[in-house]
Parts: sequence; structure tokens; C-alpha cells
Amino acid sequence: MILKLQQKQPNLNGTVRITGSKSESNRLLLLQALFGNFEIKNLSNSEDSDMMQQALASTEKTVDIHHAGTAMRFLTAYFAAYEGRETILTGSSRMQERPIGLLVDALNSLGADITYLKNEGFAPLLIKGKKLDQNKVALEANVSSQYISALMMVGASLPNGIEIELIGKITSVPYIEMTRSLLTQLGIESTFEGQIINIKPAASVDISEMVVESDWSSASYYYSLAALCDSAALKLSSYKKNSLQGDSALAEIYTELGVETTYLDTEILLKKTQGPKSQSVAFDLANSPDIAQTIAVTCYGLGIGCDLTGLHTLKIKETDRLEALKAELTKLGAEISVTNDSLHLKPGTNYREDVTIKTYQDHRMAMAFAPMALRVPIVFEDAEVVNKSYPDYWDDLKSLGFEIKEL
Repeated sequence: MILKLQQKQPNLNGTVRITGSKSESNRLLLLQALFGNFEIKNLSNSEDSDMMQQALASTEKTVDIHHAGTAMRFLTAYFAAYEGRETILTGSSRMQERPIGLLVDALNSLGADITYLKNEGFAPLLIKGKKLDQNKVALEANVSSQYISALMMVGASLPNGIEIELIGKITSVPYIEMTRSLLTQLGIESTFEGQIINIKPAASVDISEMVVESDWSSASYYYSLAALCDSAALKLSSYKKNSLQGDSALAEIYTELGVETTYLDTEILLKKTQGPKSQSVAFDLANSPDIAQTIAVTCYGLGIGCDLTGLHTLKIKETDRLEALKAELTKLGAEISVTNDSLHLKPGTNYREDVTIKTYQDHRMAMAFAPMALRVPIVFEDAEVVNKSYPDYWDDLKSLGFEIKEL
């Protein structure tokens, strides 16, 4: 599906309800499968969470999770500890290019039986579920926090729990703390001191329901809209000030870009207060790399420069997001450079119209670039890719007055 977006109304007002966080939802789905007994409310309606549910309910030997990276990591650990079940876990061509060797090595060191069916270190995987009889594991901590969270959650179901030693600089600490907080809410004890995570064993949990907070990553696109329009009063629900999600850093980051956040009962109100505070900004996004694309596009739309660091995990996402950002922003007229872990954008407003943005099978490429329609008409290839995390995105933009035409 090819869509053309434009927005001739520079004043944005409205209310948008965003469904539950994909990150929280997928963790709770795994914990529900491990421990049962509780209902999940405000579950994400993302394709990734649908895929997670289907995979957990499947009785087939082959489980295909398509593009769902979180599901691949979590389910690798889940099926490894599923005694007596043999599973082939696979995904899309891109998923088969995303490394998973560190997690497989960690699980095999705990007693798992996982082998590669094609290329060493990559899916598809043959997983022979068995009782994991070890409870100590060491893991490099600078690649993906999802590996660590997968071990934490499955580790809680092991007879002796799990002790995880993290080697090197720890990436995306808020996502590790999100996992710990959800375990705590379920009554499962854990500690995280220095480089060591300890998870106590739990046979069951005594709680009837868990409510998922709405997705802060999805909220990022509305922060971008508020920054780029002339005036804004946008209400988003359902959010809370003391969020488990690292991307809630948006509220502070966007004060630098002219957006004020007010916390209401179960909503946040975004208001355009002023222009950006300076001609160039710098942010370390090691704890919230998923909002890098949004921030880079916002800065370009504002005509200011930015230096974004802590982005090493973006190279192993749905696409190499750093190279993808460089390619698509350059099409629009930006002067931009990237390294293995950073992005550097020069100030400028040389916007080109009717540029076609390639989405690279990456939902965030489509959603992050959409606010640029406040500057110039813009076209998207494979616009349906938003289904991965936010299926209602285009409809929600229409409700705010965007003109969206299928080509």
C-alpha cells in the first residue's frame, strides 16, 4: 500500500487513545503462559502482540513469528524450558538475519538443547524443550536487553531461579527494570545489583489482573507533531507519570523541542509552547533507542541540528535504522552522517516535496517520518508496515485532519 500524506492545517487539537505498550504486553503474555491465573487488560493490538499470542497458543511443531523480534527472543527462552516439546522457531527473511547467538549460548549453558537449522547464530532454530538444570549464566549486556529479559522471565519458572551476570556496559536498563517491575507486581522477588541480576523461583502467582500502560513509543509521533505544528493541544491516553517504559523520557526530551507535557488523571496533554531552545541539540538515547528516528525527523522538520548517541542497537532492528535514517532524510534534503552508534544532523530547511519514503519493513520508519507532512507532502511505500505496532496510526492521523490518499 502506497500512501500520500499532507497536512495543510498547522493547528492540531484532539484526543487519541493508544493501546497498550507492546513491550509490556509481550512480557505479560509470556509470564501469563508461564504462570497463568491472571487477566491482561489494555493489551496491545499490535501485530507483534498478536503474533506472540498465536505462537504461545500454537500446537504446531513449526512456529513462524514473521517480523516480531521481541517474540523471537522471548519464545526462544520459553520453548527451551518447555519440557517435552520440540519446536522449530522461525521468522521472516529479515528475522533470519538478526543475531540470536548470544541468547542461544546462554540458554544452552543452562542446559537447553537449541541448534541452528541454517546459519550459525541465526534463526530458524530447532529447540528441544527440557528441564534447565543450571541456574547461573553470563551474558554480554551491550547487545539487546530483550535477551536479558527473556532469561529473567523464564528463569523465574526454574526450580532454583536464575542468576545472570552481565558483562560489559548494560544497554537499555529501563527495559530490564520494566521486566523486574512486572515480576515484582506478580509477587516474584528479584535483585539487580551492579552487574548481577538474581530472580527467585516462583511456582505460581497470586494476582487476578494486570493492566498494561499505553505505549510511549507510539506517543512519540504525537510529540513530533506537536513540535512541528503552529499550535497543539493533543490528549493521549492512557499514561502515567511513573512509567515503566524507558521511552517516557520523551516528556523531558521534548521540552528542548518546544513541547510541554501535562499529566492528567489517565491522560497526558501535549502543548506547543515555543520553538526549540537552541539551533542544535544532543541526546544520549542508550536507554530509549526506539525514539531516535522520531527525534531525528523532528529536528529536521524544525530546521535544527542534532547529535544522537547510544544507538548501537539500532543496527540489528527490523532494518539497520541508522543507515535507513541517513538514506531517507538525505532524500528529503538533509545533511546527515551516521556511525555505528550515533547520528549527526546539520541544521537546515531545504525540504524536497513528494519524496517517497522507503519503510524497509520497519514500522517506525513510516510513523517517524509522517509528521514531516506538516512541512511538505510526503509518500510512503508499504504503509501497512505500521500494523506491527500501531495498526490504527493512519486512521488516528486522519482524525487530526491529515489528508491521506492511497496511490
